[in-house]
Amino acid sequence: MKRAALLVSSSLVAGIALGVIGTGVLTAQQEPAKRTVLLKSDLVGIEGKEASLNLTEYAPGASSGKHYHPSHTFLYVLEGSGIWELEGQPPVTRKQGGVFYEQPKLVHDIKNASTTAPLKLLACVIGEKGQPRTVPVK
Repeated sequence: MKRAALLVSSSLVAGIALGVIGTGVLTAQQEPAKRTVLLKSDLVGIEGKEASLNLTEYAPGASSGKHYHPSHTFLYVLEGSGIWELEGQPPVTRKQGGVFYEQPKLVHDIKNASTTAPLKLLACVIGEKGQPRTVPVK
């Protein structure tokens, strides 16, 4: 009898532990966007300006949230497709191979159009040295 109770208790504890671990794995949130600075440099002959080359990866279904950049941003879609919601304009879908320019202080939100594949962007950013890269907007 004690052996059966011990076996049932052990099975119950193991089941609860597996349930907790499984729930954690299933609900773990992937980072919505990951930015990697590939190159950053002062611009020779242009006092107070700097440029950077960045790789930004959006997880499937992720969104950047409304924001703007105080700098000039030139983008190339390396992989996937995204929806750009620009303030005061209809949404624009940009696909792999697309290139475009985001002017400084243009409020926008970027959404990965896919729920299964990442969106990868290569960005060349030119702006004032020491300025924040991104400014969130409510």
